[in-house]
Order: sequence, then structure tokens, then C-alpha cells
Amino acid sequence: MFYPKKSLGQNFLVNKGVLDRIVEAAQLSAEDTVIEVGPGTGALTGRLVATGAQVIAIEKDRRLIEPLREKFAGITNLEIIEGDILEFDPSTYKLQADSYKLVANIPYYLTSHLIRLMLEQWPSPSMAVLMVQEEVARRMMAAPPDMNLLALSVQLYAKPSKVIRVSRGSFRPVPDVDSAVVKLEVWDLNNELRASNEKVLRIAKKAFGQKRKQLKATIPVNALEQAAISPTTRPQELSVSDWVRLASALQ
Repeated sequence: MFYPKKSLGQNFLVNKGVLDRIVEAAQLSAEDTVIEVGPGTGALTGRLVATGAQVIAIEKDRRLIEPLREKFAGITNLEIIEGDILEFDPSTYKLQADSYKLVANIPYYLTSHLIRLMLEQWPSPSMAVLMVQEEVARRMMAAPPDMNLLALSVQLYAKPSKVIRVSRGSFRPVPDVDSAVVKLEVWDLNNELRASNEKVLRIAKKAFGQKRKQLKATIPVNALEQAAISPTTRPQELSVSDWVRLASALQ
């Protein structure tokens, strides 16, 4: 008998309709390579390999590795890896920017860390389809006057959209909150734009650290005026383009 580990945040998706929507959102073909994070018992894995895509499934829980390999014995377009996704290096598998996709039903506590890692440090996937907490999905797609640091860190690198809301009853064991499937269509950014994004985030982190205060409390007024932003504006009121313009003014 397999017992999910609470310490690993294991809530396995059992709703077949949602599994199908995830695969549909990923738009996979036999020409694609896809990283699956947390295959669990393989419910989504089976649907991914059925598209003909080359699947690299990364599972942290050692107890699941052998059952997965037995379940998919003889499947040639699947590689099952025991490992921590936060320590995974796509370049080890010769995955370059825009050359692969990522699908993840990840533990909620890893969401923000994985998104930052994937967008800011890895060779970027062309697309990511992620199962996240519904509240996190809302935050990722926020716009002024409700902008937040997560929304900015995502939208600098990708276009997020909601695929489907997923009720907590779609999982076993049942989690405490509802979820959502989010698709990130990742921009193909050159090194100069990546460097610009890193500067934007450094500035934004400082400002959002005091989000109740007006921007003039953390950013020089002359830079705000040069970027045509009122010094009395608060961080959550700025759009992505405002932040980019501000970062340029601060150079």
C-alpha cells in the first residue's frame, strides 16, 4: 500500500478530464521534448507519452521510481529519473532555450521557486503548463492596480493564461485548497533582455518590500520623473512596461 508523504506535498491528480486538458494545453507532438515534474503514479505520464513526445519524467520520491518503471516498461519515448527538480540541469540533456516544454503538477510549496528557476536560470522552455494553487494563479495573472512581485517576475518572461480551474476533490488525498492549471507561453529573450529583466526585478523587490509606501520612498524621484511615473505611485500600480521604463531610467 502506497501512502502519500505530506512532507513532499503529494496530492495526486485523479480527474481524467483535467489530465486531458493539461495534455491538450501543452500542444504536444512527436517532435517535442517535454519535462514532466512529479509523475507520481503515472496518470499524466501515460497521456504524455501517448502523444509521441519524448518525455523526461523527474520524480523525487524513491518509492515511486520502480513502480513507474514497471508500469511503463518497453515505452521507448520515456525516461524516468529519480531526482529533485530544483537540482535538475536541462543542459545535461542538451535542452536549449525554446527546445522543450515543461508540464508540472508540483507540490505547492515549490511553485514560486520552480517558476523562478525555470524562467530566470534555465535555458527557457517554449511553454510550461503548471498546476498551481488557484490563489497563486490569480497572483500570476494580476494587473495594475493589483500588481505583485510574482506577477511581474512571470510576465517579464512569459504570457500567463488560465487553462482550467481544478476543484480540490480532483486530487487524492484531497488538499485544503482549490487549484488551477496555468499555461506560460515563454518569450524567446536574448541575453540583453534577460539582463534587463534581472535589473527590473532587483528594483522591484526593493519597492515591493515596502509596497504600502509610495515609490519615492525607495526610488530616486529624478528617475521616476524621467520614466514619467508619479513619485506618489505605489508599486502595485505599475505595469510591466512601467517597470522596464523605470529600470532604463535608473541606468
